[in-house]
Amino acid sequence: MNQQPIGIFDSGIGGLTVAHAICNALPHENIIYYGDTAHLPYGDKSAQAVTEFSIGITRFLIEQGCKLVVVACNTASAAAYPALQEKFGKQVHLLNVIDPMIAHIQQYHAQENIGIIATKGTVNSKVYPNKLASLGITKVNSLATPLLVHLIEEGFSQHPGSRLLVAEYLHQATLKDIEVLVLACTHYPIIKTIIEDYFQHRVKVLDSTLITAASVKHLLTEFDQLNNQTVSGTKQFYVSDYTAAFEQVTKVFWGASIHLEQHNIWKTASN
Repeated sequence: MNQQPIGIFDSGIGGLTVAHAICNALPHENIIYYGDTAHLPYGDKSAQAVTEFSIGITRFLIEQGCKLVVVACNTASAAAYPALQEKFGKQVHLLNVIDPMIAHIQQYHAQENIGIIATKGTVNSKVYPNKLASLGITKVNSLATPLLVHLIEEGFSQHPGSRLLVAEYLHQATLKDIEVLVLACTHYPIIKTIIEDYFQHRVKVLDSTLITAASVKHLLTEFDQLNNQTVSGTKQFYVSDYTAAFEQVTKVFWGASIHLEQHNIWKTASN
C-alpha cells in the first residue's frame, strides 16, 4: 500500500499546480495525473456532467492502484466530491481542494474581508460562502472569472494581454475592500504573480497548492501510508486529448523527461 501511487485529476492544466506541490512536499511518492482535456473547462459544464467525468476518472485511477485520489479541481470538488465519497469512499482515500482551504481560512483569516475568484460552476455552487458561513465567516464575496481558465489553457498566461484581462476582472466592485483573495481554481496559481502585482501586494492571495499538499501529507501520515522508498517517485501523466499547452506546462514543472500519454477512458470504455 505505501508504494502505491497518488492519483490526481483535473480538467486540464490547473491541477498540475497541485501535483507539483505534492511532488515537492512528498518527493518519494509515485503519482499518476489525469487531465481531462477532452472535456475542459469543467467550469462551464453542468454539475451532472462534471460528476460523470469525475466518477470515470476516479474509477480509472483506482484501477491503476492509487491509494489516494486528489480532486485537484474546484469545480469537480464542488459538484462531484459527495458522489465520489459515496461511490468510492470505502475503496480509496479521497481529498478535494476546497475543504483544506476552508480550514486554512478559518484558522488564519476568519476576521478579514474575503474575495473569491473561480469558474462559473464553482461560484454558482456557492460552496465557499456556504461552508464559510457555517463557520460564522460571512464577509465573503465571489466573482466568476471564467476567461482566465481559457487564457491559461491556451498558453497565454505570460502574454501582456493577460494583465489587462486580470485587471478587468479584479477592478469589479464585488472585490472592493477585500483583504484576502482566494484563487478558487487550480489554474489560477499559474498567474498568481500577475494577480499579486495588480493588488500591489496589499491583498493576501491564497491558492490551494501548498495547503492541499500539506493535507495529503497529513492524511497519508495518519494512516501510515507514506512511501518509504528512498528514491524519487515515478510520475505518469495521462490526458484524454492531447494539447500542446498541457505538455508545455508539464515540462516547465518537471522537465523534458516527462512522457505524456493520451488515454481517453470514455473511448476505451465504448470500444
